[in-house]
Amino acid sequence: MKILVINTGSSSIKYKLFDMDRHQVLASGLAEKIGETSGELKHAVFDAGGQTRDLKRPGFIPDHNAGLIRIVDLLLDPEWGVIARKSDIAAVGHRVVHGGETFQAPTRIDEAVLNAVRKHTPLAPLHNPPNLTGINVALSIFPDAPQVAVFDTAFHQTMPPRAFLYALPYELYEREGVRRYGFHGTSHAYVAEIFARHVNRPLEGLDLITIHLGNGASMAALKNGKCVDTTMGMTPLEGLVMGTRCGDTDPALPFFLADHLGMSLKEIDGLLNKASGLKGICGANDMREVLHKRDAGDPRAQTALDIYCYRIKKYIGAYYAVLGRLDGLVFTAGIGENSPEIRMRCCDGLDRLGIKVDPVKNTGARNGILDIGCRDQAVTILVVPTDEEFKIAQETIRVLESSYGNTG
Repeated sequence: MKILVINTGSSSIKYKLFDMDRHQVLASGLAEKIGETSGELKHAVFDAGGQTRDLKRPGFIPDHNAGLIRIVDLLLDPEWGVIARKSDIAAVGHRVVHGGETFQAPTRIDEAVLNAVRKHTPLAPLHNPPNLTGINVALSIFPDAPQVAVFDTAFHQTMPPRAFLYALPYELYEREGVRRYGFHGTSHAYVAEIFARHVNRPLEGLDLITIHLGNGASMAALKNGKCVDTTMGMTPLEGLVMGTRCGDTDPALPFFLADHLGMSLKEIDGLLNKASGLKGICGANDMREVLHKRDAGDPRAQTALDIYCYRIKKYIGAYYAVLGRLDGLVFTAGIGENSPEIRMRCCDGLDRLGIKVDPVKNTGARNGILDIGCRDQAVTILVVPTDEEFKIAQETIRVLESSYGNTG
């Protein structure tokens, strides 16, 4: 069964095609800078051993419809293609950022689902509209293929009210849905499942802290395999320090910026989301560049690293208190998977909690899952490469099997 996974952004389309029977990636790529003259389509074809052939095609991509048509043309191309006809694609799985409280699990897309996603646009104005665009384009190109929405927020819907409610007038929650939702749910769910498989224990019996560190970053506390708290809030701005997002800050700060600097709401939004975090402190949002600047003697880069790791460590302690015990800590995503120094600093001094990184294992060659914890510690610490697209493909199949079973 071949599943196409699509992640549509405001000016991009990421895609990955899986042969789920063989657990193999057939092709992946990115159409980026859609609507700009500098647009480009990147496409990779995988052989059975995981080796790739790569293609880059620069050129203007006028809109998402044109972008997806070009992607499908490449999938069908005699030289660069991996399918013979569009009907070879059994289903399409879509990443949708915000499902609010309506969607607590992935769901097959119909008109009611589209309307509900559209209704939640105020909660994710930068993400849900392009997600909807990708769905509508895919529906037109693959009219006979079932389409499934997998929501970033769904995994966190098991949080209790004490974790998801803000101390604001309750009517704001009832009328407007103002609450903590959390994001990166697909990644947190995937690495938790891999952790359970690796230690050969049922996920339902594990208490974990999962740490997704990319340009966007979040953590989740899992009690008996279910999310009970997460760092991101109603939007992806809350929580950890990120590449360009500030994370936790004083809620009165926007009023100060408006009153004393005359900034507009739009300018404040841009400042907090796009000009803060690592970038705001030291001028670089890529962790590799931050580390390079620190090594070159930049004191602001050192400060940025100190704040970044301190915030993560503080949440590890908080989530340990929430859970009461801890079986495992999981690092994932670009920084979590590739920066031994960040992993070490986030866990430094937590020995009494049973959390201690082995410096030799932490800097060892990584080929898949890496166990970096000291053997004499109670908490297993793993580095797990995330694969959100594969998780979306898995969920797509589960939804289809469930719907077929219900109709049968």
